[in-house]
Amino acid sequence: MNEEKKYLNQTRDDYRYILKIPTRWMDNDVYHHVNNVIYYSYFDTAVNEYLIRNNVLNYEEGKVIGLVIETSCSYLKPIKFPDTIDAAIRVAHLGNSSVRYEIGLFNSLDSSPSALGYFVHVYVNRSDRKPVTLPVNLRSALEKILVK
Repeated sequence: MNEEKKYLNQTRDDYRYILKIPTRWMDNDVYHHVNNVIYYSYFDTAVNEYLIRNNVLNYEEGKVIGLVIETSCSYLKPIKFPDTIDAAIRVAHLGNSSVRYEIGLFNSLDSSPSALGYFVHVYVNRSDRKPVTLPVNLRSALEKILVK
């Protein structure tokens, strides 16, 4: 099965955590669908909400922070206001200092994805920006959504 068909066969069940996100009027562009740049904000919102909810991200004072070093998005179907989307996430790779998050965006009324993407965080020391080993509590939270 080629990569494109794998994408088309993704379902919510392929992910480990789902966050409902309502679209906003301002998300639409002149073509009457959510602008492509907004999809990345949905990715970021879903992952960071998961980390905050699991008490492993202190974005104001934490000594360890995640920096995005790579991203990708495949746009499969349009999303438009006033859709509510299910932003589904999983961890596809858990390294010593890096994590690959995969995200599926699903219209809440549709079983197939509207968009699929990923981003890679490298966790670094806030002060010197040098990579660090993932803290134990962060690794534990990420292992809960890790897929093999």
